[in-house]
Amino acid sequence: MIGSLPATPIEWARKACDSLMDTYRAGELPPAHRWHYHQGVFLCGMELLWSASGEEHYLTYIQEYVDDLVDEHGNLYFARDELDAVQAGLLLFTLHERTGLAKYKTAADKLRSLLRTVNRTAEGGYWHKDKYPYQMWLDGLYMAGVFSLKYADAYGDPELRQAVLHQERLMRKYMKDEATGLLYHAWDESRRMPWANPETGCSPEFWSRSLGWYGLALSQFLTLLPAEEPGRAELAAALGEFVQALIRYQDKASGLWYQVVDKGDKPDNWLETSGSCLFVYTIAKAVKLGLTPDAAEAAAAARKGYEGLIGVLQEDEQGRLILPDICIGTSAGDYENYVTRPKVSNDLHGVGALVMACVEMESLYGVTDVAAGGTE
Repeated sequence: MIGSLPATPIEWARKACDSLMDTYRAGELPPAHRWHYHQGVFLCGMELLWSASGEEHYLTYIQEYVDDLVDEHGNLYFARDELDAVQAGLLLFTLHERTGLAKYKTAADKLRSLLRTVNRTAEGGYWHKDKYPYQMWLDGLYMAGVFSLKYADAYGDPELRQAVLHQERLMRKYMKDEATGLLYHAWDESRRMPWANPETGCSPEFWSRSLGWYGLALSQFLTLLPAEEPGRAELAAALGEFVQALIRYQDKASGLWYQVVDKGDKPDNWLETSGSCLFVYTIAKAVKLGLTPDAAEAAAAARKGYEGLIGVLQEDEQGRLILPDICIGTSAGDYENYVTRPKVSNDLHGVGALVMACVEMESLYGVTDVAAGGTE
């Protein structure tokens, strides 16, 4: 554990980014030299830090990662059968705007084309991956949805906005549990998967990080959609309800959330950090957007979660930050599947989520009086 430090949230975000930059050249971020959402999530967090701090070396590092994989003609190798491949495309928009280099838009065009060919359910829901036929996963709403809205805004493709809203509505229609307000990790239209409920098609558990992707997606959608966009009000209401559900399941002692969110009473369940980071981001963003019925309660929950995350951070011998207890990537499954997944430290989508949470908490502290630990 790191000793008590007089750090603001933005300073923790900086320490997290600097620690990984000190460990890896941009192209070596694991898995090295691959267009992959692990790097994309971390670097999207770094881009938020760059935007908040104005420190250009962060954008330079992001560009080094992209330029390692995108050639001068906009060619890049990416998996063309999964939504995960789209996420790192979020890094292209700022680079194109800042440099004017056509290769970044060309690469974005290629990723946008993936969404034209992706397989779909009977109602037009994106399959998460071809190897998971007829399945929608919460993860996919973030992996493809935020890119879609940014592409629509940057390059005039408004049909993408309605496509994104349609994907989200399908997830609420088939994956939301009205009793808890939470959404199941996955839905199998075909009901063929062993985990699929034969009546609903849903997977049986509420997995922390998948819910985190859902909250992150809704939060960012609402910052990107025009105020007059049809369906925006419905989305805002959905985020407000979702945040209330998250607050109900927050662990009161630690401020964090469990790997299987609604089963914190089980002895083999454990507090998972990447999902907790995403929940802190989501709650803080909802407070800023004015979407929580009780803003003080929600801000306090965000602060409690943030303090819990800072409390579990560690350092290595070189003083670099370590975020522990991150679940490795996992498919949908039963309770045992989730609670037996290995825990790792400094997995990129965990550190990226931490950076996002810290940048958003710094912003929240500017509009509310719930600052913690000497933060003004």
